[in-house]
Amino acid sequence: MSKFKIRHVTKYIYEVPVRDSANQIMLYPIKDDYQDVLEHTLWITGNPMVEIYHDYFGNEVGTFTHVQPHQELVIDSKLVVVTKAKPLPVDAAPADEQWRTLEQLRNHPNYIDFLKQEYFGALEEVKSLVEIERCKNCSPLVSAKEFCAYVYENFNYKKGITTVETTLDEVWKIKSGVCQDFATILLVMLRLINIPSRYVSGYICANKSNMRGEGATHAWVEAYMPFDGWIGLDPTNNCLVNETHVRLAVGKNFSDCSPVKGTYRGISDHTLEVAVSVSYEDGKTTEGTNEVEHAGVISSFSKNSYRRHQEMQMQQ
Repeated sequence: MSKFKIRHVTKYIYEVPVRDSANQIMLYPIKDDYQDVLEHTLWITGNPMVEIYHDYFGNEVGTFTHVQPHQELVIDSKLVVVTKAKPLPVDAAPADEQWRTLEQLRNHPNYIDFLKQEYFGALEEVKSLVEIERCKNCSPLVSAKEFCAYVYENFNYKKGITTVETTLDEVWKIKSGVCQDFATILLVMLRLINIPSRYVSGYICANKSNMRGEGATHAWVEAYMPFDGWIGLDPTNNCLVNETHVRLAVGKNFSDCSPVKGTYRGISDHTLEVAVSVSYEDGKTTEGTNEVEHAGVISSFSKNSYRRHQEMQMQQ
């Protein structure tokens, strides 16, 4: 069992005052047999009322509106989370039986969303590569681990080269990025071989063990394995997910799990600062800060001078 204190501060700074900032936050960790939240405090500029609901994927989501003019919006989330190690997958059933079971899930309502392939220009190229690299006689778990290793070995981990608006084609072309990009490419590969796979947003709490993604929000993949359930795969670190990973939300892709997004009324551009710190039981702390200048994106109802903002820190 591991206990972590996590602080996640999101700060929008506007050039001139804005108002009517309506936001959605996904900062509430998943609660299940392997993860529990002992404490959670949330402070938001203006102390607005936060309404909470559960979305289609079962994630806890908060919404709030800050009506008054403001030149800064801060969302400060403090957590105490306990995690337990999940048993390693057994992978005991014959490989052909497991693949047949996955084929039967193709139209199952619980998994169909996690098999839908996002189209992009290089998809046929990725399909060809997957067919070449795929181990035809391996189990789904072994295949998933091999593609996890492929992404880790063939993509450059490089901060600042991509944003949340970088397309799949761009990531595939430059073969570089951060955990968000690594997770997205692995999702494509696993879905191509008919393994239901979902995007996971959260934190990695590795206590300065040189794992990529510490001191920021992190992302990885969960793949569904017959007879073993959802198994976490972290292609950024080429490992099975364990108790050092704290899960915030799951979905088809990043947009389903974005930590903060919303709209505001005004003509001002904005700068975003995101800071994440993790404190451990041994007294050590890991922290990081990311600052991104980002112009407010005019939304589809721009006649009303609304602009859209989203937490633009790449999940590292």
